[in-house]
Amino acid sequence: MKTKTKFIMKEQIQQLVQSSIDVKQSVSQSHTLLATVEQVVALIVDAFQKGNSVYFCGNGGSAADAQHLAAEFSGRFYKDRKALPAEALHCNTSYLTAVANDYSFDLIYARLIQGLGKKGDVLIGLSTSGNSKNVVEAFKTAKEKGLITIGFTGATGGAMKELSDYLINIPSEDTPRIQECHMLLGHIICQLVEEKYFTA
Repeated sequence: MKTKTKFIMKEQIQQLVQSSIDVKQSVSQSHTLLATVEQVVALIVDAFQKGNSVYFCGNGGSAADAQHLAAEFSGRFYKDRKALPAEALHCNTSYLTAVANDYSFDLIYARLIQGLGKKGDVLIGLSTSGNSKNVVEAFKTAKEKGLITIGFTGATGGAMKELSDYLINIPSEDTPRIQECHMLLGHIICQLVEEKYFTA
């Protein structure tokens, strides 16, 4: 019985790994997605060269991914180099809990963009559904202030689709698979931005 259970478990693990590979394969064959990633790299390099900042936002696992990617810019990726101005917007818990309590959780990111964002800055929002209300509200405020908006979503793009200047919509409706591809493409963007910015 134990041997049979182990076999079933191994088969399930293989299927899950394969499902991740399948989505990544779809991404690698999407000319539209690859072209968008290329454009995003160029615009982030340009934003940094002009002295602008890159902000990230998301919820739950997407907040963790946002913080991870921001750290790749402000810390380092491969190169030993100067820090780049990037930040995840959820890291100040005093601010977060105050605004969520006094106003609404829906406004936690929008108010920060209202206070910190300036024309030419970049706001990257991660939401597998594309419908996270606080990310959507942040994008609305960003558009009003002249920030460039980049949406990382699932297949449909959700409400973020119309608010994104650039949309990286992973061709899947499976949250873990979408998040895995967000990090894959996020890492690629970080690597290429670092290479191009510090060799320009």
